[in-house]
Amino acid sequence: MEENLRERAYRLSSELFEKARLKKGQILVVGCSSSEICGERIGTNSRPEIAEAVFSGIYRLCREKGIYLAAQCCEHLNRAIITEEEAVPQLDIVNVVPQPKAGGSFATAAWQSFQNPVAVEEIRADAGLDIGDTLIGMHLKRVAVPVRLAYRELGKAHVSAARVRPKFIGGERAHYNDALK
Repeated sequence: MEENLRERAYRLSSELFEKARLKKGQILVVGCSSSEICGERIGTNSRPEIAEAVFSGIYRLCREKGIYLAAQCCEHLNRAIITEEEAVPQLDIVNVVPQPKAGGSFATAAWQSFQNPVAVEEIRADAGLDIGDTLIGMHLKRVAVPVRLAYRELGKAHVSAARVRPKFIGGERAHYNDALK
């Protein structure tokens, strides 16, 4: 099961990277409920081995493409973010280390895998992957735009994705089309 989840997570991320047109140095935020992947209610049955498989698939692609991965913790840690220190040099670091039942298994996998992991209260990511309805929107830049992926489930968890675009301020609608080019 873990190998299947690893490869599916890689493919989901790859499709998102392509559709969001992510560039080297940008940030992907991921919220992931291992409980939901296994068909349980979010926060009820944390499964480190499941989270590690999903994390490793996504992280592999991030390393290949030069994209920073930001792992959202669970609500027990106020949805703090675990990422590489070099991804957030301007942000204040908070003092917390996620655990499977306090922070979540996915964030714990990130903490254990990153070279120089840090926790921050918030981030403004360029794209997001939400596995199990974890509500990652608070960590996306404005304006978030849904991305429809070919697969909308990972295990038994609902999957949604988003990219961001610059705000449109003033001007005529014709400028809208120019900004999308």
